[in-house]
Amino acid sequence: MDEIWIRGLRVFAYHGVNPEEKRDGQNFELDVTLGIDLAKPCYTDRVEDTVSYAKAAKTVLRVMTETSYDLLERAAQRVAEQILEEYAAVNWVDVVLKKPEAPVKADFDYFAVHIRRERGIPS
Repeated sequence: MDEIWIRGLRVFAYHGVNPEEKRDGQNFELDVTLGIDLAKPCYTDRVEDTVSYAKAAKTVLRVMTETSYDLLERAAQRVAEQILEEYAAVNWVDVVLKKPEAPVKADFDYFAVHIRRERGIPS
């Protein structure tokens, strides 16, 4: 299976269990991989025969900013669900949702969740 990668997509949003996270917001970063058969667009050179990574990125940003979630797990799940709903050509999606500014008293790069959802398989 071929893949489309979206890496390091940054978004400012209001997710977290602490009141200040919901009030003040923070930066998040996503890596999203779309499992898709790219044979046809490799030959036709037509964007209509693939999934536009620009449109997929807009979907991810919309999901991340339209609702506030307590858990990274829920936000990542919603991203995956929306990608599968909007893009019929996508067979599976991997979402890595990173929280580099988590309110944890430690030296770290980020905390993250990684989920994979497949079309037709209940999550």
